[in-house]
Amino acid sequence: MKTVIVTGASRGVGLALTIRLLAEGCRVVAVNRTRSDDLAALAERHAGQLLFQSLDMGDADAVVETGRRLAKDAGPIWGLVNNAAIGSDALFAMARRGDMQRIIDTNLTGPILLTRQIVPGMIARREGRIVMVTSVNARTGYSGQAVYGATKAGLEGFARSLSREVGKRGTSVNCVAPGYMETALTAGLTGDRLASVVRRSPLGPATPDEVAAAIQWLLSPEAARITGTVVTVDGGSSA
Repeated sequence: MKTVIVTGASRGVGLALTIRLLAEGCRVVAVNRTRSDDLAALAERHAGQLLFQSLDMGDADAVVETGRRLAKDAGPIWGLVNNAAIGSDALFAMARRGDMQRIIDTNLTGPILLTRQIVPGMIARREGRIVMVTSVNARTGYSGQAVYGATKAGLEGFARSLSREVGKRGTSVNCVAPGYMETALTAGLTGDRLASVVRRSPLGPATPDEVAAAIQWLLSPEAARITGTVVTVDGGSSA
């Protein structure tokens, strides 16, 4: 049974991916600040197969300690999906320093530190998959998303360089970049702004489950020779 760590697993893409991985027989370590009702219900149905780990990805010390413990006690870890993220709809000129730092700590520093704790075991076993959930915002600008977009671009750069380092040891590192989806992270988009985003997607916005399917594929045997790339799931909005 392969073990996969999924951060931000309580809702949205993380929850959809957790459901998919459980269905294919994986053991999932669901990492989130709090456990949602949906995740709790899944844990009851998959006792022993779904483990919950409370963690604030913006707390660097806690990320390092938790990552070290999971690598030791939950291993061997086959997959790590860095999905947890926070955002802000504030215009950059109005953004507060503390809010900006919180986004950077959660979206960029936290995933880097967690990966640092998990990747040694993968390369020692000469196997493993790492997937960063980024965003089309890394390459396509959206008003009010400057710092968020910067963190996602940073993750993509991190993934490309890391893929070079660990590829010769059998570990792949890729990104999945969703476009707009109806999730808690995008709940602030309404009215004309929402309509504008939707119009940019000729196929229509992707669902969390469709994004989760792309991540699941990158964790599968069929994606064994894919590394250092970004799979975009955005209905064509960034074409």
